[in-house]
Amino acid sequence: MRLAYLVSHPIQYQAPLLRRIAREPDIDLTVLFGSDFSVRGYQDQGFGVEVAWDTPLLDGYPSEFLPRRRDTGTVSFTSPVSRGLYRRLRQLRSDALWVHGYASLNSLQGILAAKALGIPVLLRAESWLGDRPRSELKLAAKSMFLRALRPSIAAVLPIGTHNAAYWQHYLPGIPQFSMPYAVDNDWFAARAAAADPSALRVEFQLDPGRPVILFASKLQPRKRAADLLTAFAALLASNPGVGAPGLDSETWVRTSVSIQLPPYLLIAGDGEERARLQQQSEQLGIATHVRFLGFRNQTELPGLFRLASVFVLPSQHEPWGLIVNEALACGCPAIVSSDVGCHPDLIPDGVEGCVYPVGDIPALTAALRRFLACPEAAARMSSAARARMATWSFEQDVAGLRAALAHTTGKLCA
Repeated sequence: MRLAYLVSHPIQYQAPLLRRIAREPDIDLTVLFGSDFSVRGYQDQGFGVEVAWDTPLLDGYPSEFLPRRRDTGTVSFTSPVSRGLYRRLRQLRSDALWVHGYASLNSLQGILAAKALGIPVLLRAESWLGDRPRSELKLAAKSMFLRALRPSIAAVLPIGTHNAAYWQHYLPGIPQFSMPYAVDNDWFAARAAAADPSALRVEFQLDPGRPVILFASKLQPRKRAADLLTAFAALLASNPGVGAPGLDSETWVRTSVSIQLPPYLLIAGDGEERARLQQQSEQLGIATHVRFLGFRNQTELPGLFRLASVFVLPSQHEPWGLIVNEALACGCPAIVSSDVGCHPDLIPDGVEGCVYPVGDIPALTAALRRFLACPEAAARMSSAARARMATWSFEQDVAGLRAALAHTTGKLCA
């Protein structure tokens, strides 16, 4: 089975999955990249800093960079655009083409080239129906576009519940084969187990024993880190005198009925909102309880998850949120907003974490208190998080991909 995979650029989340697929003895995988900007180091628009990933992006699977017609070093509808894709698919004698996304010229030319060559196309994307508000005219245009694309798609590969509903809405009748959005669970779990939380407490100047709330993402408006700061301030203020800088643990115990020690809030990430968020923490009087850690690379995250009592992602318009997978794989339960697309699959409320309505700061405050007031329940959620990720892994991805290839080509056993 000769499988070609077309994607914009090497992606840190995908490299481990591609290595896993490449180990299948009867799948001859070739990854076709449109750009190499992510392996050269680049200015990430979301983080606002120069990014060079500290995990290998190209090792362990066959890949090549297509000749470039246009490459701005970012991903958009018109970048990157490759040359010679039709010719390369024909040379590879591909039995199937897997395409990541459809909203770019490169993806569309790959789909059309495969159609012309009689190669079945498997489509995978993050889209969901709870996306940004759009006008009726734009929604109608989108429906027309996807209907026109439908004859060129042999099957879709849903990443989760919301994504499956999206495909059912726009491409009814197209075969679906679940290929869940997953991360390298074993890698994250092993690194978390090897991490030294006490060393991190020293590095970040955290008092022993105080619980830690963690946010890790780009500091952009849609990530709604400001909501978390406001909820954190309300949590502290719910105990008399807690908002005062320099509150010691003994004072907290005397004034708190349900939470024994004052928590810290760690904000890992960078971006356009950082200065405003730091100013907000000062204005709320909670700066002594908050640490801004800046951008943290892939290998640093497991240690942060090991240190944290709970991870929080309050985002709006978050199609999935793979950072939640990473937290759960490390045994760190999560609180997510209702706009984080992974929650129906990974965060049944009260099992592996909590879900609250996006933008509802009192509900977020209550969820934080729920975790900190009952360490026993939080410990159960930590165990449940690890168990959940055992069923949401690269093994399920490979099984779904094999089933899709067997159905569309008849050349492979599922």
